[in-house]
Amino acid sequence: MEFSQLIETRYSVRAYKPDQVEDSKLKQVLEAARLAPTAANRQPFQLVVIHTADREEELKRIYDKDWFVQPPLVIGIFGVPGLAWSRRDGMNYHVVDATIVMDHLILAAANAELGTCWIGDFDPDAARETLGLPDTVEPIAFTPLGYPTNEYKPKKRKPLSDLVRYESW
Repeated sequence: MEFSQLIETRYSVRAYKPDQVEDSKLKQVLEAARLAPTAANRQPFQLVVIHTADREEELKRIYDKDWFVQPPLVIGIFGVPGLAWSRRDGMNYHVVDATIVMDHLILAAANAELGTCWIGDFDPDAARETLGLPDTVEPIAFTPLGYPTNEYKPKKRKPLSDLVRYESW
């Protein structure tokens, strides 16, 4: 798919088929994540691929929506602050890096005709407990990954003129 069409038609999927995701498509999506740019190329993240079968109730502790566990997979992205680059003022870029990685993953999934939905409103304590996260990592986002049952509907977005400034504020 041509890139501008891909970003125009990608949408947040909230209804999934139970069909398995082919290993080749999963690898393609994960490879896109691996290739995402990160500050100083430090790659301060880890992805966790979670099979939902027989773990639905456990995973719903992380995000309590039935559609979250409908597809065969959920992917979590986790920042590793100790590995990340920090700006002069001390801002640690692990969250920025992880979100860039997740965006690459989501766009690659859409290109492979897979559905995703960026989940930021999850329970980080439940994620830590359920997935056995070490204290040195921070859960950043999750996405279901599978084949959508619904169709794309055009997005409502602000006009460019409301979002872009030139030369100064």
